[in-house]
Amino acid sequence: MPPLPLNPRLAGVRSSPVRDLLALVDAPDVISFAGGLPAPELFDVEGLRAAYERALTGPAARRNLQYAPSEGDAELRALVAARLTRRGLPTGPDDLLVTTGSQQALTLLTTALLGPGSVVAVEEPSYLAALQSFSLAGAELVGVAGDDDGAVPEAVEEVFRTRRPAVLYLVPNFANPTGRTLRADRRARIAELAAEHGVWVVEDDPYGELRYAGEHLPPLAAHPAATGNCVHLGSFSKVGAPGLRLGWARLPRALRPSVVVAKQAADLQTSTVDQAAAAQYLAATDLDAHVATVVAAYRERRDAMLTALAAELPVGSTWSRPEGGMFTWVRLPGGPDTGVLLKAALAEGVAFVPGESFFAGAPDRSTLRLSFTTHSPARTAEGVARLGRALRA
Repeated sequence: MPPLPLNPRLAGVRSSPVRDLLALVDAPDVISFAGGLPAPELFDVEGLRAAYERALTGPAARRNLQYAPSEGDAELRALVAARLTRRGLPTGPDDLLVTTGSQQALTLLTTALLGPGSVVAVEEPSYLAALQSFSLAGAELVGVAGDDDGAVPEAVEEVFRTRRPAVLYLVPNFANPTGRTLRADRRARIAELAAEHGVWVVEDDPYGELRYAGEHLPPLAAHPAATGNCVHLGSFSKVGAPGLRLGWARLPRALRPSVVVAKQAADLQTSTVDQAAAAQYLAATDLDAHVATVVAAYRERRDAMLTALAAELPVGSTWSRPEGGMFTWVRLPGGPDTGVLLKAALAEGVAFVPGESFFAGAPDRSTLRLSFTTHSPARTAEGVARLGRALRA
């Protein structure tokens, strides 16, 4: 039989090294800083179990096992909308579409906004799975320069002027992979530039509530200039549990019908019972108190990571000092290839993600991403010590 045809676009999309390395999590002798995994011991198992029991008890139980509207559970959307409003982003239930994780929201937006040859501007480096989604659509990725304060507005303006992108994609709070936060004045300026040039902005914010230092910054979507062209994405994965696969997109009115059609074509709807349980959970739980517990634990783990890096990495190394989120971004001196270093690190029993895969353009191969949320401070210190031994070897 001759080879059967596949979509040629897949040939140009790299496999995710993050997902490939997740198998190492089950190896007890490997300390993995590779996956951006929430700490499982902090999951509110009892609260979620009780929420599912309520969702499957009484007259509503059978309705919660039935098909439901594509837009999502009305009660869940109302609760999420109220939470976003309290965080400085005025939102109504009809502004929201519930998705199967915020990753699906990226896929639906790709379907609604992009096609072969479309240009997407992304802060360099950027979230790997977003790059995959855009590449699968046949879009051209253009990197935007950033620094410790996030994307540089002058670089954004230059890309808008010379490349005329359809979409600008940003992770403004504690970005994946760098841990950077986009400064408040830059948010305002980028919102104004996007409105002026007619560019859609996708503000991906899965980490925004995980702030360990500094002041909360209003979402880019809350800026008056962003009213008609900014999509704000959120997720239950980092403040609740990623296994629920629940996210949401706050959509401008003109975009909603197209994204709902894309949702219908993708999976009809997100799981009815999981949405109902999430609504029960949010209605009965002090989520702010739970998030505060998570933040306190992650702050301690971040500090342990930064302390260990200072002790173990060679002179000339640099790394980000995130005010929140899950990641720090490391650059090693002398231009080593961290893809090669990974093999030595695995031999020492520690894993990370080489930085190469996070770049839309020419990669900086001397970079790597470390996630600090999964392990205790002591385990983190041991893992970084192993990384130090691999570097010295």
